Amino acid sequence: MGISDFAQGQLGEVVYCELPEVGAKFSAKDTVCTLESVKAVGEVYAPVDCEVTEVNTKLNDEPALVNSSPEEDGWLMKVTFSGDTGALMDKAAYDKHLESEAKEE
Repeated sequence: MGISDFAQGQLGEVVYCELPEVGAKFSAKDTVCTLESVKAVGEVYAPVDCEVTEVNTKLNDEPALVNSSPEEDGWLMKVTFSGDTGALMDKAAYDKHLESEAKEE
């Protein structure tokens, strides 16, 4: 689980990641972690009920990985979903959503 390239661009340069503990459980829409950037503090929300199984400890020393490689090396955590994932978007649907949002602006 992490943030998209679009989201990291909106957030700006990430300087600190406050990640949860392994084993932490969250309900859908709970804040699972915060990302501090030079522009703002962003919250990352649980898309569905989940439990954290691993966190990316590289981000303790290199939080900018969230910017340079958000969908690969800059991942935030690994989770096991326990809630219904049927409403989640895949990459193609997300890209289409971003396109439609851009047209509305």
